[in-house]
Amino acid sequence: MRTYFAKPADVVRKWYLVDAEGKTLGRLASRVAILLRGKHKPTFTPHVDTGDHVIIINAGKISLTAGKLKTKTYTHHTGYPGGLKSVTAEHLHAKHPTELLARAIKGMLPKNPLGKQMARKLKVYAGAEHPHQAQRPEAVTL
Repeated sequence: MRTYFAKPADVVRKWYLVDAEGKTLGRLASRVAILLRGKHKPTFTPHVDTGDHVIIINAGKISLTAGKLKTKTYTHHTGYPGGLKSVTAEHLHAKHPTELLARAIKGMLPKNPLGKQMARKLKVYAGAEHPHQAQRPEAVTL
């Protein structure tokens, strides 16, 4: 037997539509990360982006469990002395409803240029409308 390695020119990408309404953040993020990475395909190759495009709608209606909305914090450093900033998930969800889901999914992708390329295929929208009807996305229930 010879191991199959996908070539970038041979990859066939599909578009998937995921409705996040009423779904739990982490469970949805892990399943979407699998679609973006291409691990659901038999032609998965670790060093080639074999994943598909994913559109997520209703990201503003996602839920977190066990009171994480009030206790979970996201931190970043500005680069200046004393520049450690933190924000709760509740505040981030109120200000940028798509950011919770986008951060969770990007954190599950590889931390290299290939992971950045995979993250570009993710489109997250707070409402039910999206501008990608021309791609004819296939609805997926996760």
